[in-house]
Amino acid sequence: MKHFFLLSTDHLVDRLWFRDDEDFRVAMNYVAIAAFLSGILVLSFILMSNHVHFVVSGNREKVLLFINKFKQLYAAHYRRKYGVCELLRRNGVDFREVRDDDESLERAIAYVMMNSVAANICLEPSGYPWGSGSTLFTNQAVPGQSLGELSRRAQIRLLKSNVELPGTYRITPEGYVSPSSYIPVRGVEALFRTPKRLGFFLRTSSKARLRLEGKAVPSFRDQIISAACTDLCKSFFRAEGIQDLSQEQKAELLRQLGHRFSADLKQLCRVTGLPYEEAAKLLDSF
Repeated sequence: MKHFFLLSTDHLVDRLWFRDDEDFRVAMNYVAIAAFLSGILVLSFILMSNHVHFVVSGNREKVLLFINKFKQLYAAHYRRKYGVCELLRRNGVDFREVRDDDESLERAIAYVMMNSVAANICLEPSGYPWGSGSTLFTNQAVPGQSLGELSRRAQIRLLKSNVELPGTYRITPEGYVSPSSYIPVRGVEALFRTPKRLGFFLRTSSKARLRLEGKAVPSFRDQIISAACTDLCKSFFRAEGIQDLSQEQKAELLRQLGHRFSADLKQLCRVTGLPYEEAAKLLDSF
């Protein structure tokens, strides 16, 4: 009997999982590696700025191994690059078993795919590169080259890992393993049967309703605002970062970011690293 799970990590409130595109590329490769090492099947996934979602198939033990391996690999990258330890150690994961006989599995996959659309980052799931949104019902061949065409040293450098993945895996021009290399694309398509039926589940997902109700406020990616935050610190206050600002300057920075990027308070906390309560008081005090 097959078991399916929806995995959702807790949202980091005052920091980002992924600060730039390199972080996303590294994580995309670690999804492939963690799936290979754990022996589970990934049906759908998405990497958002401060959380991730996966729909996977496997027994609970292997699924737990998968998510822990992924977090371990990415946390090591984050520590090497930013000097931040234990970023994800206390980041909880919600394990939700999903039935496959009552459309729950289809709805879970659609929910994951629609995360980027609900966040107003793109119009369609296929427009978001950091996940599996573009793998279903497409006639386009995967661009790039196969992993086996690279030397072993080049593979290690690309994947930032000594794990040897199958040589048939495709590497996109952007530098990560294409999700279509390890996702059972035909099997997931067979679950939905037609593109039209997939579209129905996408349009009726809870994430789609969030967008229709106007509750998905941010329209600029966190990474763009994070970069702007650094630039504004330098140009406005001649400071290297928010840690060098006075309370009044922090309040002005938050106002500038909110005005320029229509960022809500939650997004401002993610990109600046300020606790929610502190950011709210800053905006109200000056």
